[in-house]
Amino acid sequence: MVNSNTALELRERIFWVPTDLERLPTHREWKERLYAGIISLARTIMQAQGLRITVLGAENIPADGGAVLAMNHTGYYDFILGGVPAYLRGKRMVRFMAKKEIFGNAFIAWLGKKMKHIPVDRSAGGSSINIAVEALHDGNLVGIFPEATISRSFEIKDMKNGAARIANAADVPLIPMVCWGSQRIFPKGGQKNLGRSKTPIIMVVGEPIPTTGDAEKDIDAVYFAMKSMMEQARELYDDRFGPFEDGLAWRPASMNGTAPSLEEANRMDAADRAARAARKAKEAERQAAIDERKAEDKLAKRAQKQLKKMASRARKDQK
Repeated sequence: MVNSNTALELRERIFWVPTDLERLPTHREWKERLYAGIISLARTIMQAQGLRITVLGAENIPADGGAVLAMNHTGYYDFILGGVPAYLRGKRMVRFMAKKEIFGNAFIAWLGKKMKHIPVDRSAGGSSINIAVEALHDGNLVGIFPEATISRSFEIKDMKNGAARIANAADVPLIPMVCWGSQRIFPKGGQKNLGRSKTPIIMVVGEPIPTTGDAEKDIDAVYFAMKSMMEQARELYDDRFGPFEDGLAWRPASMNGTAPSLEEANRMDAADRAARAARKAKEAERQAAIDERKAEDKLAKRAQKQLKKMASRARKDQK
């Protein structure tokens, strides 16, 4: 449980942690110079933004060895914030699983590969699971957003069971995490606030969820743990940084905010998926038409070439 009476101390001008959080020596992962440089840059940007990030329960992340970190997803900043608790454990690094479309750009794909992030092909997820299990066996922390997409409602959505399957297959801890406040910086479909906003953020890391081999049962345990942790984080947030007015866009409908309800957000997500599918179908149809024209042009050129040969032979025969 977390409460407003927890004594905190400031570290690195940005992270507020319990005074008894152990300071660990720098992990060997920090020798990965590219990833270390990216983290240092992200930390500098967050300091410039004036973010105040409170992290509770970071001690639940192992100081060494593999673990699956399952985190809620309320904004695009979560890929940065998701690595903060691990950073506080001796500058450990998180290898995130993300849909392969994010790695579509050649430079981003190169960066992702160098930092050992894991692209996920939703049409063939088995290969991604195998890569994640191998990464965990190598002693890495693997970060997963089991909701699969950003929650527009800012509530915990239904979850895919991949995180539980991966943790069980690799025999590593399955650790739930929640973040509250990141939706105020860069939400999906909402107003960005990337300047010096001085936005407070609370992150809570829970105790590991035992895996049983029943992926649905295990992910349900993760879901209920994250729901409970989120309620605590919200209460603490309001207590420490409130009061906040009703009707704010970054607050869920259940907290008198103007964000869509979970049901409305699910309908919006379904509409987005349908629109993407329609665009893909249209693009596939357009590409098929292009391929058909190319094939026809190729056949026409062959026919013209053949006719020229026949005409040349006919002229020779006439001579």
